[in-house]
Amino acid sequence: MVKEITPGIKYIGVDDLDIDLFESQYVVPNGMAYNSYVILDEKIAIMDTADQRKGEEWKANLKEALAGRTPDYLVVQHMEPDHSALIKDMVDAYPEITIVCSEKAVKMLGNFFDGVDFSKNVKTVGEGEELNLGEHTLKFFGAMMVHWPEVIVTYEMKDKVLFSADGFGKFGALSADEDWACEARRYYFNICGKYGPQVQRLLAKAATLDIQTICPLHGPILTENLGYYIGLYDTWSKYDVETEGVLVAYASIHGGTKAVAEYVAEQLKAKGAGKVAITDLCRDDMAEAIEDAFRMGNCVLAAASYDANVFPPMYDFLHHLQLKSWQNRRVAIIENGSWAPSAARVMKKMLEEMKGIEVLDPQVTIWSRMKEHDKDALNELVDAIIQK
Repeated sequence: MVKEITPGIKYIGVDDLDIDLFESQYVVPNGMAYNSYVILDEKIAIMDTADQRKGEEWKANLKEALAGRTPDYLVVQHMEPDHSALIKDMVDAYPEITIVCSEKAVKMLGNFFDGVDFSKNVKTVGEGEELNLGEHTLKFFGAMMVHWPEVIVTYEMKDKVLFSADGFGKFGALSADEDWACEARRYYFNICGKYGPQVQRLLAKAATLDIQTICPLHGPILTENLGYYIGLYDTWSKYDVETEGVLVAYASIHGGTKAVAEYVAEQLKAKGAGKVAITDLCRDDMAEAIEDAFRMGNCVLAAASYDANVFPPMYDFLHHLQLKSWQNRRVAIIENGSWAPSAARVMKKMLEEMKGIEVLDPQVTIWSRMKEHDKDALNELVDAIIQK
């Protein structure tokens, strides 16, 4: 699909509707978009390539956009294979093309393309350097660890377009008719969530620019209400609370812990805790659970004990949160056990290794199945969450 963004900038990306797991771990029911762009001027610049999965379709789009002309530059903003798989193909097709990238990206070229000498094609760019194409001028900014170390973003000065690499991306093909924020949030926290300080630094650079259009490497091109998207990124990257409410996340073996989690969720809703989401960590999408944990300020963890530890789905959830630098949240703990409850001890230890996590009292222990007298302690815990 070739689409005009401005008179001199064309979209040449591709939708992948056949992929089941992005990065082999994230469910993408509506596929994935691999975005790429061409700037047509006295000199021609291609902005990133695409995934090998859709290589032939991308090349056809490029050919249509070029209309017989020869590209001068290939700007490589990000070396992850879903954006860089076709670099060698471009050098083979256009031996004189110049690869514009960061110094850190040069080494990665050798990592991904064994035995290929790109040295005569590479031009490295640093912070604030410019590349003139004619009427269009590109200005480059480092975006280290958003979310790889070699990343750059590019500002096109004539049409005021920010090519934002993986920033402002989302899951889902461009053909999918879906809310931006939901899948952009799930994408952000699972892909970039660990790197909030680095995203903040990039947002500070973006604030110095007059941006009219944002062209990410995944998801739709953003042209209206840019303050909304930038505002969400600011909230997310500061680890601030986006939605007042509570996530109830449970890992239940035989249903006893599930019943407790459902009871707590009902009480939270009845007492006005804001948005209450409940997730079954054994069955629901882990990436969505991570998204909700970052979105809301409070979390209830309810888990069965298992092998003198915690039931593995809960361990996996907390491990994912550790990896993504989850922080500045309030957490309530509920454990279940039949003879030697151990889940709370393990969960609390994992939480103590995270930054700014407040564990609320009381910690509640359920023995196998919830009894009427357990509800007093659970209600006390619900009240503690409401009061906070």
